[in-house]
Amino acid sequence: MYVNSGYLNNSRAPFKDKSRPLIVGSCGTYRLKNTKKLPTWRPKGRLDYQLLYIVSGKTHFFLDGKERIVTAGHMVLIPPRKEQRYDYFGAEKPEVYWVHFTGSEVKNILRKYEIPMDDPVFYSGASSTYAYLFKEMIHELQTCHTGFEELLAMYLRQIFLLVQRTRQEERPTVSTYIQEEMEHARRYFNEHYNEPISIQDYAESRNMSVCYFQRNFKQIVNHTPMQYLLTIRVNNAASLLETTDYSMAEISAIVGYEDPLYFSRLFRKLKGVSPSEYRKLLKLSPNRSGAEEGL
Repeated sequence: MYVNSGYLNNSRAPFKDKSRPLIVGSCGTYRLKNTKKLPTWRPKGRLDYQLLYIVSGKTHFFLDGKERIVTAGHMVLIPPRKEQRYDYFGAEKPEVYWVHFTGSEVKNILRKYEIPMDDPVFYSGASSTYAYLFKEMIHELQTCHTGFEELLAMYLRQIFLLVQRTRQEERPTVSTYIQEEMEHARRYFNEHYNEPISIQDYAESRNMSVCYFQRNFKQIVNHTPMQYLLTIRVNNAASLLETTDYSMAEISAIVGYEDPLYFSRLFRKLKGVSPSEYRKLLKLSPNRSGAEEGL
């Protein structure tokens, strides 16, 4: 079993605090493989809220006297003073992140981000960003660097915002496998956008046909893989045009195009002006925000 957690002021005691709008009291993760069973039972609940995110496997929650099996891509929100009873079984290989929080504006914040409070179990989608944010909260609680309490609240708000976005897009019918694969593709394209990328080679490396990959990528991201890559390259080029004195040829090479003329045509297609015209417009309008927002 793998366990990692962090606690505010190194205290495991639950608490209620209304001195700030949102306060993270503790955060952690469990990953079971060899452990047979890990039970939790708090008959009177806690003083704070608890949010659990199931990354993989299955978990067993007892809510209002009934057992509910919660699978990956779902979250469970348990309010204060509500019985907490749930079991993890090693055979089902669950991986779970959890966070406890309190504050004077918790209910309003949950409403703002449309976090369901009528049903404790809700769909959140499978995204590596969730795990990243939970890990960052654990790290901040363990290290307590300057401003860590403010960062903790920001990370938790980001989780709420991702849940809201996922639920508004209403794509729970897309399998967890497809969501994870398309998220992997997005990360790969973001990290390697300035390198030669073959969509066919990438799809084959993930054991998918090109058509299957392109169809699912567009369904999840709302752009084809090549449109997504083009947008990343052009937006990064626009940022370089704004913040550096690099030549067009240098910027073209930096974002992955050996032919500056070809790059210029693609830039004009997406931005409506050539790179040189774009730079002139920036100089004429010093207060302009610069590159347009990307994906």
